[in-house]
Amino acid sequence: MKQTDQVLEPLDRRLLRELQADASLSHAALAERVGASPASVWRRIRALEQAGVLGPTVRLVDPVSVGRGVSVMLHIRLRSHATDQRLDFEAFIKARPEILECHSMSGEWDYLMRIVVSGVADYERFLMREVLNHPNVATSASHFSLAQVKYTTAVPV
Repeated sequence: MKQTDQVLEPLDRRLLRELQADASLSHAALAERVGASPASVWRRIRALEQAGVLGPTVRLVDPVSVGRGVSVMLHIRLRSHATDQRLDFEAFIKARPEILECHSMSGEWDYLMRIVVSGVADYERFLMREVLNHPNVATSASHFSLAQVKYTTAVPV
Protein backbone atom coordinates (compact mmCIF):
# COMPACT_ATOMS: atom_id res chain seq x y z
CA MET A 1 0.00 0.00 0.00
CA LYS A 2 1.37 3.40 -0.97
CA GLN A 3 1.83 6.10 1.59
CA THR A 4 -0.48 9.04 1.10
CA ASP A 5 0.35 12.70 1.35
CA GLN A 6 -1.10 12.80 4.86
CA VAL A 7 1.31 10.22 6.34
CA LEU A 8 4.56 11.67 5.00
CA GLU A 9 6.52 13.18 7.83
CA PRO A 10 8.53 16.41 7.36
CA LEU A 11 11.78 14.40 7.28
CA ASP A 12 10.36 12.17 4.53
CA ARG A 13 9.44 15.23 2.50
CA ARG A 14 12.94 16.70 2.89
CA LEU A 15 14.43 13.37 1.82
CA LEU A 16 12.17 13.19 -1.23
CA ARG A 17 13.10 16.72 -2.30
CA GLU A 18 16.83 15.98 -1.95
CA LEU A 19 16.62 12.62 -3.73
CA GLN A 20 14.68 14.14 -6.62
CA ALA A 21 17.39 16.77 -7.01
CA ASP A 22 20.33 14.33 -6.77
CA ALA A 23 19.79 10.61 -6.22
CA SER A 24 23.53 9.97 -6.25
CA LEU A 25 24.03 11.50 -2.78
CA SER A 26 25.38 9.12 -0.15
CA HIS A 27 23.32 8.41 2.94
CA ALA A 28 25.80 10.47 4.94
CA ALA A 29 25.41 13.47 2.61
CA LEU A 30 21.63 13.10 2.64
CA ALA A 31 21.63 12.87 6.42
CA GLU A 32 23.60 16.10 6.67
CA ARG A 33 21.23 17.90 4.28
CA VAL A 34 18.02 16.78 6.00
CA GLY A 35 19.23 16.87 9.61
CA ALA A 36 19.11 13.17 10.46
CA SER A 37 21.50 10.30 11.08
CA PRO A 38 22.72 8.15 8.14
CA ALA A 39 21.06 5.08 9.69
CA SER A 40 17.74 6.92 9.97
CA VAL A 41 18.03 8.10 6.38
CA TRP A 42 18.72 4.53 5.21
CA ARG A 43 15.68 3.19 7.11
CA ARG A 44 13.38 5.93 5.80
CA ILE A 45 14.52 5.45 2.20
CA ARG A 46 13.88 1.69 2.46
CA ALA A 47 10.44 2.34 3.96
CA LEU A 48 9.60 4.82 1.17
CA GLU A 49 10.73 2.25 -1.43
CA GLN A 50 8.66 -0.51 0.15
CA ALA A 51 5.63 1.78 0.30
CA GLY A 52 5.97 2.52 -3.42
CA VAL A 53 6.67 6.22 -2.87
CA LEU A 54 10.18 5.86 -4.32
CA GLY A 55 10.68 3.99 -7.56
CA PRO A 56 13.88 2.81 -9.23
CA THR A 57 16.99 4.97 -9.21
CA VAL A 58 17.86 6.07 -12.76
CA ARG A 59 20.10 8.57 -14.55
CA LEU A 60 18.51 11.02 -16.97
CA VAL A 61 20.00 11.11 -20.48
CA ASP A 62 20.13 14.28 -22.57
CA PRO A 63 18.27 13.34 -25.81
CA VAL A 64 20.30 15.78 -27.94
CA SER A 65 23.57 14.21 -26.77
CA VAL A 66 22.46 10.80 -28.06
CA GLY A 67 21.04 11.99 -31.37
CA ARG A 68 17.37 12.18 -30.31
CA GLY A 69 16.96 15.95 -30.38
CA VAL A 70 13.53 16.14 -32.03
CA SER A 71 10.60 15.92 -29.64
CA VAL A 72 7.08 15.34 -30.96
CA MET A 73 3.74 15.32 -29.17
CA LEU A 74 1.41 12.85 -30.87
CA HIS A 75 -2.33 12.62 -30.35
CA ILE A 76 -4.01 9.32 -31.27
CA ARG A 77 -7.65 8.44 -31.77
CA LEU A 78 -8.55 4.74 -31.73
CA ARG A 79 -11.00 2.93 -34.02
CA SER A 80 -12.33 0.84 -31.14
CA HIS A 81 -12.37 1.21 -27.37
CA ALA A 82 -13.01 -2.48 -26.74
CA THR A 83 -10.81 -3.71 -23.90
CA ASP A 84 -8.81 -6.21 -25.95
CA GLN A 85 -8.16 -3.64 -28.72
CA ARG A 86 -7.09 -1.00 -26.21
CA LEU A 87 -4.79 -3.41 -24.38
CA ASP A 88 -3.24 -4.52 -27.68
CA PHE A 89 -2.53 -0.89 -28.60
CA GLU A 90 -1.07 -0.15 -25.16
CA ALA A 91 1.22 -3.20 -25.43
CA PHE A 92 2.39 -1.88 -28.82
CA ILE A 93 3.11 1.53 -27.26
CA LYS A 94 5.02 0.07 -24.30
CA ALA A 95 7.30 -1.83 -26.71
CA ARG A 96 8.36 1.31 -28.63
CA PRO A 97 11.53 2.94 -27.23
CA GLU A 98 10.88 6.20 -29.13
CA ILE A 99 7.80 6.80 -26.98
CA LEU A 100 8.95 8.24 -23.65
CA GLU A 101 5.49 8.98 -22.29
CA CYS A 102 1.97 7.91 -23.17
CA HIS A 103 -1.15 9.16 -21.45
CA SER A 104 -4.70 7.89 -21.85
CA MET A 105 -6.73 11.06 -22.25
CA SER A 106 -10.24 12.38 -21.75
CA GLY A 107 -11.74 14.56 -24.45
CA GLU A 108 -11.29 14.53 -28.22
CA TRP A 109 -8.15 12.34 -28.35
CA ASP A 110 -7.64 8.93 -26.77
CA TYR A 111 -3.87 9.13 -26.16
CA LEU A 112 -1.14 11.73 -25.97
CA MET A 113 2.47 10.64 -26.42
CA ARG A 114 5.87 12.29 -26.19
CA ILE A 115 8.22 10.85 -28.77
CA VAL A 116 11.92 11.54 -29.31
CA VAL A 117 13.57 10.90 -32.67
CA SER A 118 16.71 11.94 -34.56
CA GLY A 119 14.90 14.10 -37.12
CA VAL A 120 11.78 14.70 -39.17
CA ALA A 121 12.53 11.83 -41.57
CA ASP A 122 12.96 9.46 -38.61
CA TYR A 123 9.62 10.61 -37.20
CA GLU A 124 7.89 10.24 -40.58
CA ARG A 125 9.14 6.65 -40.82
CA PHE A 126 8.04 5.88 -37.26
CA LEU A 127 4.61 7.45 -37.72
CA MET A 128 3.81 6.01 -41.14
CA ARG A 129 5.34 2.54 -40.81
CA GLU A 130 4.70 1.84 -37.15
CA VAL A 131 1.97 3.91 -35.49
CA LEU A 132 -0.43 4.41 -38.38
CA ASN A 133 -0.02 0.77 -39.41
CA HIS A 134 -1.46 -0.38 -36.09
CA PRO A 135 -4.93 -1.78 -36.86
CA ASN A 136 -6.64 0.13 -34.04
CA VAL A 137 -5.32 3.61 -34.90
CA ALA A 138 -7.98 5.71 -36.62
CA THR A 139 -6.18 9.06 -36.84
CA SER A 140 -3.38 11.12 -35.38
CA ALA A 141 -2.14 14.69 -34.99
CA SER A 142 1.54 15.56 -34.55
CA HIS A 143 2.97 18.64 -32.87
CA PHE A 144 6.72 19.33 -33.06
CA SER A 145 8.34 20.93 -30.04
CA LEU A 146 10.24 24.08 -30.98
CA ALA A 147 11.88 24.53 -27.58
CA GLN A 148 11.64 22.90 -24.18
CA VAL A 149 10.58 25.69 -21.83
CA LYS A 150 10.39 23.52 -18.71
CA TYR A 151 11.23 19.93 -17.95
CA THR A 152 11.38 18.33 -14.55
CA THR A 153 10.91 14.92 -13.05
CA ALA A 154 10.59 16.34 -9.53
CA VAL A 155 7.14 15.97 -7.94
CA PRO A 156 6.29 18.73 -5.44
CA VAL A 157 6.37 17.24 -1.91
